Amino acid sequence: MKKLFYIAWLMPLFLALPVLVTAQDENAAIREGNKQYKQRQFEAALPAYQKAIEQNPKNSIARYNLANARFRTGNLEEADKSFDELIEKTDEKTYKEKGYYNKGVTLTKQKKLLESIEAYKSSLKLNAADEDARFNLQKALTELKKQTGQEQKQPQQKQQQKQKQQNKLDKRKIEQYLKSLEQKEQEVQRKIQQNRSRSVTQPEKDW
Repeated sequence: MKKLFYIAWLMPLFLALPVLVTAQDENAAIREGNKQYKQRQFEAALPAYQKAIEQNPKNSIARYNLANARFRTGNLEEADKSFDELIEKTDEKTYKEKGYYNKGVTLTKQKKLLESIEAYKSSLKLNAADEDARFNLQKALTELKKQTGQEQKQPQQKQQQKQKQQNKLDKRKIEQYLKSLEQKEQEVQRKIQQNRSRSVTQPEKDW
């Protein structure tokens, strides 16, 4: 059973033997980064990939692996930036697609659902057959719908609570008012009784 937001392609791509002699240093840097990555030494892999990019800014493999290594270190904001740079600078459709997919995963982990949805859509535009991207897109849409429903429900709940409190206040005011009326009525009755008592005990005038 597939897990939510499964991350594809996070293992670095290993290079074939370099075709051009001038690319040897660049590829050696990537091989060193891949070696560290395989050993899960992701922080140590970063400078190797960065060195390869300095030697060739258009190296899609170095940029892709750098972004993945940053993701693995937990630095999601930097990983997001690196995937953006890969998408912007690469001319290879495969790397654009992978860049958008992993950017979507990175954004999802940051709870940026709207942005992640757009990233998955961009990935699917480049490869409509990618079931992982389709799966993650559906999960992100479902989660966004759930969050939207909760956000709509919260104001309603607050309004209901406010109404209940208001009703309690109104009931209390009514009770206080009735009690006040009762006290006033008792006071009136007491005065009437006092007046009657005076009338009975008062002596008649001597005419």
